[in-house]
Amino acid sequence: MQLNKLYKCVFVIPNMNKQAKELRKGDKINIADQTCLVDEIEISDIGKQGKRKVRIAATTSKGEKIVIIRPEDYPFNFFS
Repeated sequence: MQLNKLYKCVFVIPNMNKQAKELRKGDKINIADQTCLVDEIEISDIGKQGKRKVRIAATTSKGEKIVIIRPEDYPFNFFS
């Protein structure tokens, strides 16, 4: 019997990031350390840099409206 064998424990952590293009109305995301509810998503055509831009209108838990524009592959922390 070998005592020097190492056993690895593997934990599967679900991916809690969504790309900007995958967001939908009603999703909860994290913007500037605030939890926001997505109100509106608008995806533009391909621009100079070769990627589409996503315009996200969201409301914070305090009722503030936030509008940000990010590339389509920008990762957001997603809360289910």
